[in-house]
Amino acid sequence: MSRIGKKVITVPPGVTVTVGERELQVKGPKGTLTSPVPEGISFKLDGDQLQAERASDQLAAKHGLARALANNAIVGVTEGFTQQMDVVGVGYKADVQGKRIVFSLGYSHPIDFALPEGVEAKAERIATKSSIQQYQTTLTLSGIDKQKLGQVAAEMHKLRKPDAYKGKGVRYADVPLKLKPGKTGK
Repeated sequence: MSRIGKKVITVPPGVTVTVGERELQVKGPKGTLTSPVPEGISFKLDGDQLQAERASDQLAAKHGLARALANNAIVGVTEGFTQQMDVVGVGYKADVQGKRIVFSLGYSHPIDFALPEGVEAKAERIATKSSIQQYQTTLTLSGIDKQKLGQVAAEMHKLRKPDAYKGKGVRYADVPLKLKPGKTGK
């Protein structure tokens, strides 16, 4: 049984949903998105209620997936999604320059990261409290496509994964990082 697939999606005012055989097209105030519909799954639009239905019980996983993708498209065109990334470390920084981000992550060269269409970024430098003057850059990524936004965040995370001892690197702001203790030295 797919509990997620059985939930009804309420379509907010100002959003139009076009149900096709292989995809849903969702138009809203922030833009237009398409959501794929797997084989054996169908959508029924009744007023402002969108319901996903499946042909057989073997399609329970795809039922929940199709409903979640449709819900993400509706939320994306109305509210949008955001993801925060922290760039932590002495000398580590990120500068947003139009549709690209220039990272300084301790390598011998700066890394030029191009943002795809539909993803925007803002950078904010924050001074952290420690014995030496250290800055942390917080990047706020925003967009209407949740999958694309998550992929961009994962590619940024891969540029310099957080160090296990000091936590230096590019990391997700909402994911706690457990640090290893290191040597005691006695």
